[in-house]
Amino acid sequence: METLKEKTAKGLLWGGMNNGVQQIVGLVFGIILGRLLDRDDFGMMAMIAIFSVVANNLQSSGFKTGLVNLREPRHEDYNSVFWFNILAGIALYVVLFFCSPLIAAYYHQPELTWLCRYVFLGFVFSSWGMAQAAYLTKNLQVKQLAQCGMTAVLLSSVVGALLAVLHMGYWALATQSQLFILTNTLLMWHFSSWRPTLDINFEPVKRLFPFSVKILVTNIFTDINANVMNIMLGRHFTARDTGDYNQAYQWSFKGSMLIQNMVKAVDQPVLVGLEDERERQLRVLRKMVRFTAFVSFPLLFGLGLVAHEFIVLTIGEKWATSAQLLPWLCFSGAFMPLSALLSDLIVSRGRSDIFMWCTIVLGVAQVVLMSTLWPQGIRVMVMAFVALNVAWMGVWFFFVNRLTGYAPLSFLKDVAPFALAAAAVMAATGWVTNAIEPLWLLLTVRILLAALLYYIVMRVARVQILADCQQFLAARFGKRKNRKEIEKR
Repeated sequence: METLKEKTAKGLLWGGMNNGVQQIVGLVFGIILGRLLDRDDFGMMAMIAIFSVVANNLQSSGFKTGLVNLREPRHEDYNSVFWFNILAGIALYVVLFFCSPLIAAYYHQPELTWLCRYVFLGFVFSSWGMAQAAYLTKNLQVKQLAQCGMTAVLLSSVVGALLAVLHMGYWALATQSQLFILTNTLLMWHFSSWRPTLDINFEPVKRLFPFSVKILVTNIFTDINANVMNIMLGRHFTARDTGDYNQAYQWSFKGSMLIQNMVKAVDQPVLVGLEDERERQLRVLRKMVRFTAFVSFPLLFGLGLVAHEFIVLTIGEKWATSAQLLPWLCFSGAFMPLSALLSDLIVSRGRSDIFMWCTIVLGVAQVVLMSTLWPQGIRVMVMAFVALNVAWMGVWFFFVNRLTGYAPLSFLKDVAPFALAAAAVMAATGWVTNAIEPLWLLLTVRILLAALLYYIVMRVARVQILADCQQFLAARFGKRKNRKEIEKR
């Protein structure tokens, strides 16, 4: 019988592997697509991303999170959510099918009409897998979720690249997105042992609604927060400008989501399971915070350090404008996994109302700020976007402090050493390597030197998180080696 610590560690390992593979595949094919497609193609997809993700949230209505936060969800709960999602997904697609010309008119891009109608099929496909995803997550079947995600991203990326070679433009990006959702959904059905039945009863949905509707509103505003720049740029600037920003945002997003999804695979189930043990829950939260900071700051600050050489060498000089925006976005991206972890603690305490209102206020603040600043240009908008999102982590912590007693000084002790160490390492690396040419050598040296210096700092400081990670990996691979030796005998 695995302990909670072992389950959490295994979940983090598989969550990290899943996200690692997805980000590596995304990196490789992002480079390929970045070279094959035009900046306008990425801009067209960025303009409509908000409509697709909001529709997806309306269709799921936060019930996946509601199921995960139930102590012991029954078959009736899963079944009710499953059928609700199916009906909601079909109804929403019909509505948005007829609204697509209005979206195209808002952006002054007639081509968006049929692109929208194609892309919006994705949330119909995803509606078939919401309950399955909740079942796998609730039962900490992170390995199975990882296999779904890794397979789906590889298959969809290959198809997307082939379509780009055939000069399909933004249709290649749209098809890649659709195929990922469909493949992921089918594989979750394969791995999940739960199956829906025809005895449909929406009473469980009604019971979950007060909690789930807050998650729904929160997710919608979270999507607005993430896409407000694309909306404003698509409206007031060109598709090419939108593509430049979105390319930079996507690279920083990949880095932050690598850590965020790794932790998110286990944080809510684990924190909910410790709801009756408040002191232990706080200890586990602090350890998760330290682990997140330990990984997030060097990864995102490091990406910001090599932004220019990375972008120019991988996807070409035509994306040089994106390289100028990427360091700013990486700075805020380093704080995003911590903000997500703190907000997940709030949800695990059943306070989805706090989660909702904080996200709404952040969304409104961003919309007002961007609407005011757009005449000043894209760079000023990005700087304001970054500053607001970093500062908002303090808002999340304020409520976590109120709910758990997590002291501000303790939080600083858990986070600041990693942030300062990563910043110092990147500054030293940038200064030492500043005169190196050509770009490929500069990129290689900066990555290796920064990684080495950060590891040395952590070892000299005797950071416990580093020791825990090394111990877990050694034990994990030791068990695998012993198992293989036994099988040989």
